[in-house]
Amino acid sequence: MEVSCAFPTALDSPDNIALAERLGYHRAWIYDTPQQSPDVWMTLALAAQRTERIGLGPGVLVPSLRHPMVNAAATATLCALAPGRVAVSFGTGFTGRRAMGYPAISWAFMDSYIRAYRALLRGEVVEWEGARMRMMHPDGHAPARPVEVPVLIAALGPKGNKVAGELGDGLFATLAMPEFMTDYSWTAFLAWGTVLDEGEPDDSAHARSAAGPGWALSLHGAYEFGGPDAVRALPHGDEWLRVVEQAPKNERHLAVHSGHCVELNAADEACWRAGGSSTLRDVTLSGTRDQLRQTLAGYSSRGVTEVVFQPCGPDIRSELERFLDAARG
Repeated sequence: MEVSCAFPTALDSPDNIALAERLGYHRAWIYDTPQQSPDVWMTLALAAQRTERIGLGPGVLVPSLRHPMVNAAATATLCALAPGRVAVSFGTGFTGRRAMGYPAISWAFMDSYIRAYRALLRGEVVEWEGARMRMMHPDGHAPARPVEVPVLIAALGPKGNKVAGELGDGLFATLAMPEFMTDYSWTAFLAWGTVLDEGEPDDSAHARSAAGPGWALSLHGAYEFGGPDAVRALPHGDEWLRVVEQAPKNERHLAVHSGHCVELNAADEACWRAGGSSTLRDVTLSGTRDQLRQTLAGYSSRGVTEVVFQPCGPDIRSELERFLDAARG
C-alpha cells in the first residue's frame, strides 16, 4: 500500500509538499475548496517547481466550479511542469459546494463533465453547453494532445461506482469504505488522525489539534448526509447542534463548515469539551503506532492501495514523520 498525504490548500502547501517529498511520501493531494483556500492549480504549480519526484494532484476537483476547458488546460499545464507525476480526482462537492450552501452535483452532470474533460485532453472536438470546442494550444502553450493523466473518481454509492467504473482509472474514497473498493486496482483512501503516544488520552491537547479537525468531520458529515437527527445520535451531538442552530437557517452551512479540515469551529469545540472526543479512535485514523499499523493492514485487506493522510496542527513535520514511521514500520 502506497503512503501519500493531503493538505487543505494553503499558502504554505507547496513547502509542505516539498517536505513530504523529502520524507518519502508517494503522492500529495490538495483540496479544491475556494471558499477557504487559495487556488488549487496555482498551488500545485508552485509545488511542481519545488519538487522532483512526488506525485501531485487535486483531490478532489468539483466540476461545477470550472468549465471543463479550464480544468483541462490547467491539467495540461501541470503535466508540463511535472511530467509523469500528475493524477486528477473528481468529486461531487462535499465541502467545495456544501460550504457555499449548494447541494452536491448530480452524477449525471459528473458523467457528462468527465467525458468532456477527458475528450478535450485527447485533443477531440467536444460539445459543451451547446457549443463545439477543442484544445487549440499551439506549441509551447501546452503539451501536445493527447495529454495522458489518470483520473480517480470519489464515489461511495452505486451511481458513483458506475461512473468510476466507466470513466475513471481508480477510486478516491473518504468518510466510508464501500464494498466495491476491491473492484479497483487503484483505490486512494483519505483519512485524518494522529499517532498517539502510549497512554496519551484521546482528549489531550495534541490529539485535539492534530486529530480534532478530522474527528469533526464525523459531525459535519452526519449533519450534511443525515440531518439533525443523525447528529443527535452521536455522543454529545446535541451540544454541537445547539451551537449550529444559533445561526440563521440559510447560513448554517457557514457554521458547519467553518474551519473544515483545519481547526475546530465553535460547534466542534462545544462537542469536544462535552466529551465527544470519546469517538476519536472510531472516526479517525488515530491510535498508538502499533494500533495504526493494525488498522492500515485492515485497510489493505478492504481494497485500499493508497492511504492518504492529512496532517493537522502546529507541527506538520512531526505529524508527517510519525505517521510515515507507523505506516512503514
